[in-house]
Amino acid sequence: MDRRDLLKAAAALPLAASGLPLLTTRASAQAWPARQISLIVPFPAGGQADLAARPMAVALERILGKPVVIDNRAGGGGGSVGNSAAARAEPDGYTLLMTLSSLAVLPEADRLFDRPVSYEVSQFAPIARVLADPTLLAVPANAPWKTLKDLVDDAKARPGQIPYGSSGPYGTLHIAMEMFAASAGIKLLHVPFRGAAPALTALLTGTVQAVASAPGTLRQQVADGKMRVLAGWGAERVPSFPDLPTFKELGYKDVEFYIWAGLFAQKALPEPIMTQLRKAVAEAVKSPEVTKTFEAAGSPVAYQDAPEFTKFVESDSARLIAAVKKIGKVE
Repeated sequence: MDRRDLLKAAAALPLAASGLPLLTTRASAQAWPARQISLIVPFPAGGQADLAARPMAVALERILGKPVVIDNRAGGGGGSVGNSAAARAEPDGYTLLMTLSSLAVLPEADRLFDRPVSYEVSQFAPIARVLADPTLLAVPANAPWKTLKDLVDDAKARPGQIPYGSSGPYGTLHIAMEMFAASAGIKLLHVPFRGAAPALTALLTGTVQAVASAPGTLRQQVADGKMRVLAGWGAERVPSFPDLPTFKELGYKDVEFYIWAGLFAQKALPEPIMTQLRKAVAEAVKSPEVTKTFEAAGSPVAYQDAPEFTKFVESDSARLIAAVKKIGKVE
């Protein structure tokens, strides 16, 4: 090879090298999944996000042919630790997130308290919504309140003395209860836990006297006579609790709240992997292991594919952020 040929070859090297990342990305996307997938649930086992994640993981493992392992990563209040971990993960399809509506609330709460924001909703790509349940207000079965009015009257007589549990500051359960308290003109005592399941346990043991939760996590406790439900945050009555009035029916027109569970990936996830995930999730929500589990828990599938779910997240987030600003700083 003479000098002219050497110069031509050298000049071609940067072009060839510049194409390598693209080729590698395409190859890795086409080979996905090649190993175990981690599904982060930013709450302890037993709550709404965990209820959504476990049967979905079983179905996705069967469809994708690789293990899908649940990673319950609670902490930080309302799911911030798990959400942050998912936001920082490599956008390669091997770390997914099953989280709740508090995803949008927590960054706003950080700003409200002048804390460093641990993540932004813009770092995530919505894959699909799988559940969307209106929240229910539950109290112990031996509580003195038979109706919502009984609870409100007692709270007015004893401001700040009736404790309620939540999944953490500005988590889904906290926002729902503070919306109700603000509308009713009452002051309740907020007792935060690291997830919905510990908050429900605290209700059963008498540590707290009220909690907001999804129908699926309350159904069996109510059936067993351990809890009583007083009202629902939905626009309509919940089919599994047909005799339970909504807050709106009881005169609280501005009190409406839903606990939805959705699957997310990182914003920079390659499109071929996102396409595979959307197809896999669409198949998974129709599978018996998912539909039967959700229905048995009183939380039927509420599926939305990525385009619809993205719009839903945007509109729901705007409403919840407005609620946080209205509530202001609360502990």
